[in-house]
Amino acid sequence: MADSYDTIVIGGGPGGYVAAIRAAQLGKKVAVVESDKAGGRCLNYACIPAKTLLRTAEIYTEAKDGSEIGIVAGDISIDWDALQTRRASVSESLSNGVKFLWDKNKIPVIEGVGSLTPEGNVKVGEEVYEAGAVILATGSVALPIPGVEFGGRVLDTWGAWSLPEMPKKIAVVGAGASGSEIASAYSRFGTEVVLIEMLDQILPAEDNDIAKIVERSFKKQGIEISTGAPVDNVEVGESSVKFTYGDKSAEVDYLCVAGGRTADIEGLGLKEAGVEMDESGRKIKVDGYQLTSNPKVYAIGDLVNKKALAHKASEEGVVAVEKAAGVETHPVDQELMVGATFTHPQVASVGLTEAAAKEAGHEVKVGKQKISGEGAGTVYDDKEGIVKLVIDAKYGEVLGAHIVGNRACDMIAELVATMALEGGYQELSRIVHPHPTVSETVLDAARAVDGWAIHA
Repeated sequence: MADSYDTIVIGGGPGGYVAAIRAAQLGKKVAVVESDKAGGRCLNYACIPAKTLLRTAEIYTEAKDGSEIGIVAGDISIDWDALQTRRASVSESLSNGVKFLWDKNKIPVIEGVGSLTPEGNVKVGEEVYEAGAVILATGSVALPIPGVEFGGRVLDTWGAWSLPEMPKKIAVVGAGASGSEIASAYSRFGTEVVLIEMLDQILPAEDNDIAKIVERSFKKQGIEISTGAPVDNVEVGESSVKFTYGDKSAEVDYLCVAGGRTADIEGLGLKEAGVEMDESGRKIKVDGYQLTSNPKVYAIGDLVNKKALAHKASEEGVVAVEKAAGVETHPVDQELMVGATFTHPQVASVGLTEAAAKEAGHEVKVGKQKISGEGAGTVYDDKEGIVKLVIDAKYGEVLGAHIVGNRACDMIAELVATMALEGGYQELSRIVHPHPTVSETVLDAARAVDGWAIHA
């Protein structure tokens, strides 16, 4: 048998690399098994590449349309090669940063594909490494449309972000966070975009009021939106893809499928190690501390629970290694897992939607405030944004918070903290917010619950 470790982490993404560092901080002998780049899919193929291109789209649009604020720029264009070079450079920089942190914490990397042995140890190639605890952090893989394989002009999300050329027309299937971000970026680059969602609204996990605002904004930006109809009759050619959706048909340069992902568990040896799956059969069954049915094995991130989010994976990794190390910790509150979508406008949310709160039996009050009603909303040209609070009518508890706006993803943290600390809208309505900031919208939204928003 090869070397032994207190903790072995399989997967070096945002869940795995954080788990490894936390275990090392707790004095454990740790190793990471990784077959690709440090930072995993998030840093190299998903979150970070996406946000890099979205940032360029933001700057490009502001420069191109800046005459209203006194910026007149001529001959503005996208240098696609330079953009893709920066995208790769940003990912490489952050990946190297993860390597630096591993080195700093004396965490070796075992290169290769890891799997569990029946004893709950880790096998990489022909070597078996003894482990006191194993953290499974292998993430997820993209799901294609039934009957259509990825390849050529049928792309997964990584394929969309890493195209060698800017397409003239692209279709995006799946209008959740990832698909909507792709549509938002490419539309602003000047590509003709069709965004298709099989369910009845885009951003189906979000509150209906929020989704409606984003849909209106997308249509103003020139994005064609189709909801309530699947994609059928896909014909992939050398230079285009033809398909139908509802009663329409289209031909595009590329078809991007962003409709779903599944846990990356193939070859992990779960059955052999006695690791059970949950009721869905698609994710690993864990307790609140991320422990599987094998007392040595923990699972985090996209492998477990409902949501697939990088920040969720990181926190679950911290909890898993703390539990394995025997130090005091507490489970991740899955109900307070914040969603962040970096479209234009951005969307951020935590807790229950208004519909879900009512369905759960709560008597609900709602507070809404337009960001444009605040001084900063006008200064920063946030014409469409709102803050919506879903409140329990009996006690004033914040059941859910939903924001759409240019900086929604930065604004949501205040509301997550309020909910985590069991605060109510009463406290929010009396907390002084700095002026002029878009955060003042939260103050007025809280006051709007009782009908006294100042800037409504």
